[in-house]
Amino acid sequence: MDQHQLEALMDLEIETHHHGGEEPAQALNKVSDSLPGFGIVAAVLGIVNTMGSLGGPPEEIGIKVAAALVGTFLGILLAYGLLGPMSSAMERRARDETAFYTTIKTCIMGFLQGHPPQVAIEFGRKSTPAELRPSFKDLEAQLRGKKA
Repeated sequence: MDQHQLEALMDLEIETHHHGGEEPAQALNKVSDSLPGFGIVAAVLGIVNTMGSLGGPPEEIGIKVAAALVGTFLGILLAYGLLGPMSSAMERRARDETAFYTTIKTCIMGFLQGHPPQVAIEFGRKSTPAELRPSFKDLEAQLRGKKA
């Protein structure tokens, strides 16, 4: 297999891995987006239920209004307080894994293009996202087996 075929194969594998990692996050995000609507439906049904109790004791009306508000609250809390952040974390993790594989691919391709191993590793370091990228000195110390 020549260098270009290997690069195309690695790109395909990275894309497939990234797509597979993002699918669950996107599905969870869609559920999260729908939950405020469920909260609104719960509120409307609660108010309709309350309307049937008008003329009854105030305590009964209060309980039914409270139930309607709890439905609204739960829809919003689950959407923006639980499932939305969980979906974002899953997307970030998939992105970080893709960056990891892209860095490995960059190192391999640099080496296959005839660059010395240290230069190929530097190519990989440069392709690493800034928030994950080690400094040049840290990487060199790691390669030499010393503590940074």
